Amino acid sequence: MEELPQEAAEALMSALGALRESIADLRFGLDLPGSAEARQAQADLLAQLENYVLPRVRTRTAPALIVVAGSTGAGKSTLVNSLAEKNVSRTGVRRPTTGTPVLVCHPEDHEWFAKGELLGGLRRLDQPSREAGMDGLVIVSTEKLPQGVALLDTPDIDSVVEEHHEIAHRMLDAADLWIFVTTAARYADAPAWSLLRLAKERGARLAIVLSRVQERSADVVLKHFVRMLTEYGLGDIDRFVIHEAKVTDGRLPDAEVTDLRLWLAELSVDEARRAQAVRETLNGVLNSFRTRVPALAKQLEAQVAFRAELRADVEAAFLSALSEIDKASRNGSLLHGEVLARWQEFAGSGDLVRSLQLRKRGRAAKQAPERVLAFKAAIRTGLEAVIVAAANRACEEVVARWRHRSELGAKLGEDLDRPSDDLVRQAGRAIASWQEHLGELVRTEGVAKRSVSKLVSFDPESLALIFMVAMFSGGSGEGVPHRLVNALLGAESLRGIGAKALSDLRARIGMLFDEEAMRYVQALDSAGIPDESVATRLYQATYNLEVAR
Repeated sequence: MEELPQEAAEALMSALGALRESIADLRFGLDLPGSAEARQAQADLLAQLENYVLPRVRTRTAPALIVVAGSTGAGKSTLVNSLAEKNVSRTGVRRPTTGTPVLVCHPEDHEWFAKGELLGGLRRLDQPSREAGMDGLVIVSTEKLPQGVALLDTPDIDSVVEEHHEIAHRMLDAADLWIFVTTAARYADAPAWSLLRLAKERGARLAIVLSRVQERSADVVLKHFVRMLTEYGLGDIDRFVIHEAKVTDGRLPDAEVTDLRLWLAELSVDEARRAQAVRETLNGVLNSFRTRVPALAKQLEAQVAFRAELRADVEAAFLSALSEIDKASRNGSLLHGEVLARWQEFAGSGDLVRSLQLRKRGRAAKQAPERVLAFKAAIRTGLEAVIVAAANRACEEVVARWRHRSELGAKLGEDLDRPSDDLVRQAGRAIASWQEHLGELVRTEGVAKRSVSKLVSFDPESLALIFMVAMFSGGSGEGVPHRLVNALLGAESLRGIGAKALSDLRARIGMLFDEEAMRYVQALDSAGIPDESVATRLYQATYNLEVAR
């Protein structure tokens, strides 16, 4: 990354800020395979953006931060103390030794690290203490370190303390350069190569210190180590050898660190070289976003896809329930039990005949008999029962489908295998409202259009009930209601009003089922499952960053 003009630098900062917001907005609420890793990757990306990338882009001329990293017992703290010619970091045989990270720099650079944004999430401390913890950063200055470079001693990358392991990687993500310290006895161990692989993936500027090398075996060990590095694509990195030597007061003999001290001095006086190292690492981090961010988006898409599958289960179950009711409303199965008994009582008692009588001028229609009201209530109760039964089956089906998908689905479906307590009351209201609507359809679109209405007086509620029986009985249902409705309204009106009435009934039941389905959607929402737009925004933010670069 070359030095950018002001306008381009602002565009880059804006793109990085948008990317940070997009990453911060991610939620991996479902414990799917890979979700824990995705949450950790998200945290790592945010920490690196906030602790390193954004501060470094804003102030690229600031001192270079060199992280000294390595495995347990590699001698990192001893090396830092030796280069600083001051015991700034605790050493010893007890592991782990380094707890709170220690940053050592030239006095002229102290203020920048003490007040700057680099590793801004850590409390600045003047000296180490056992109470400092992992959220602190000890800053020590010494004139023995050249100006323009700072060393950061970190906990072991393979520490038995998980928090130490995490803070070590956090420090590495905030470094301009890495000095990796390993020993002649352990350079082939897995932790060493795991860290080297990470450095390679991030494109970090790297130097390696091979310590505790016996004089008699130095050539053989170094030759083998270089061959391994070359095979791994790291053969040209800067290498330093520290021989087995007596450590006095936590420090190595000065002769053992002379080459490394000169390397630091060259970085200090050669601003172009130092700036190039910083640019290489920063570019490497930004390049790593090309794979790290899409990997997050892929995991996000897996969450979205699983949510879509669960949501589809809900829609399929309630659509099936609605289809059952559609079928029942057309095949005559609604006319059974109490509804059928009330119809037979209504038709056989004479109330049916009395509801159709000659009108005398100026005489009002008679009030609907009790049997009419009882029949109307029976139809409402029958429809309620059908709706509740269908909703019960739908709820059971949703939970069964979710349980079949995974343990996670079963957990999300807990306490959702029955309809809401409010469904019966809401269904009663919906059916009562629908019956009123049907009566209005009969009055406005049926009899009012026929001349027979001038001769025949009728009870509107009774006629609406007769219409319901004709509509629900299907093509092969009771003949009396069909003949009556055909006579009064005509076959065309029966078909037209029937279609409108069934459509309206379906819409009302559909609204009830939508309310029930929302309980499942709310369960998914409470799990923190994102919608599809979040992944799209993440891809767009990544693309915008590439454009800004």
